Amino acid sequence: MNVEQIAKVAHEMNRALCQAFGDDSQVPWEEAPEWQRSSAINNVEFHIAHPDAGPEHSHNSWMTDKLNSGWKWGPIKDAEKKEHPSICAYRQLPPHEKAKDYLFCAVVNALKDE
Repeated sequence: MNVEQIAKVAHEMNRALCQAFGDDSQVPWEEAPEWQRSSAINNVEFHIAHPDAGPEHSHNSWMTDKLNSGWKWGPIKDAEKKEHPSICAYRQLPPHEKAKDYLFCAVVNALKDE
């Protein structure tokens, strides 16, 4: 699979996990805004370049990408304000948010050689 295909699978996994926790804000990959697709692609590329990176590294890579794009912490995810509640230290994330990072790593590692 190529990077974009892996990013799509990871995005859809994340969307399903969000839905499981009552968050229906994620849209399908084809409807996702460019910034969201780019974020997933960047994180896939990070994991391919750093195959031993774990969930905390995944979160830090995602957060660095967000901060470099002008995002900041906010109590709710708001793309217009560029605010996100997960812009914080990994240890401060609730378990369901940490699960996203574990699953993202697993998806990339499972599909990168396909």
